[in-house]
Amino acid sequence: MIAASLALLLLFNTAIAALLTVIEFGEGFWINLLFSQCIGITISLINAPLILRTAPGWKRLLLLVASLPLSVLLGIVLGHLLLARPFALTQQVWQSLAIGMMFAVLGSVMFLLAERIYRLDDEVRQRRLAEAEQGRRETEARLKLLQAQIEPHFLFNTLANVGSLIDSAPPRARQLLDRLNDWLRIALARTRDDQASLGDELALLENGLEILAVRFGPRLAWDIEVAADLRRLPFPPMLLQPLLENAVKHGIEPMLGGGQVRIAAWRDGERLHLEVSDDGGGFDSEAATQGQGTGLDNVRARLAALYGEAGRLTLATNAAGGVTASLELPCAP
Repeated sequence: MIAASLALLLLFNTAIAALLTVIEFGEGFWINLLFSQCIGITISLINAPLILRTAPGWKRLLLLVASLPLSVLLGIVLGHLLLARPFALTQQVWQSLAIGMMFAVLGSVMFLLAERIYRLDDEVRQRRLAEAEQGRRETEARLKLLQAQIEPHFLFNTLANVGSLIDSAPPRARQLLDRLNDWLRIALARTRDDQASLGDELALLENGLEILAVRFGPRLAWDIEVAADLRRLPFPPMLLQPLLENAVKHGIEPMLGGGQVRIAAWRDGERLHLEVSDDGGGFDSEAATQGQGTGLDNVRARLAALYGEAGRLTLATNAAGGVTASLELPCAP
């Protein structure tokens, strides 16, 4: 940036020297070039910092009115010193001062316009950064709110089950509390970690399935088919939990014999696909078609906030019974 500005200044000074030579002012091109460079460089060294360090307004204007003639005069004096000539206020010096002032005003106007454009660009850039930061904070707050709506649902259901087991089956109630303690420990660590992975999410889901298994017993079976390399991929917290809860609530719980929940994931280029399916009763026709429910609405809202149109949730009824919830979202290459 500095090198480019210096090159532009030297080129501008050279053009002035050539113009003065064409109109037959001075003592030839090389003398004109020497004085032009001395005057131009002196003007830049004195007035550029003044413009940059002084706020726009009358104060800056008054300072420029005083500094521009002084800087032109200093440039002329410097040219005389380099030529080893005595300096005197001759008619030619006054003419040089007038011509120097004309080009000094022209250069200052150009510099002021460039500085103004730079300030406007910087203001726009800062405003965009502030808007982006505000949007990021709003998105984080919205995600935390959605996540907070998901977590208590599972927690309250489990606590209700503990309450019902305390009198009828104290050992199972204790077992359920132990599992719940493990689930809370994993969930808290998961939600506080910005670098959480799909493996962390699956560990939380499996712990939740073990909690549900205390309640359902042999009526609930599950299978998780996710390769080790996929488990290391970054993944948002509590995104699969509502899908698992729906599979159990609508698929397994209504069936007398229970059923199985299957969780699978695979990668297709830069897209990550996940499925949570069951072989149970499934949703009623309207729910299966429209995917209604607070949990699913929260998942869709979080996908939109995190990935925009690149994240999708779809529901489909299985031919053999049950429902498959499919997530598709971008992943790092």
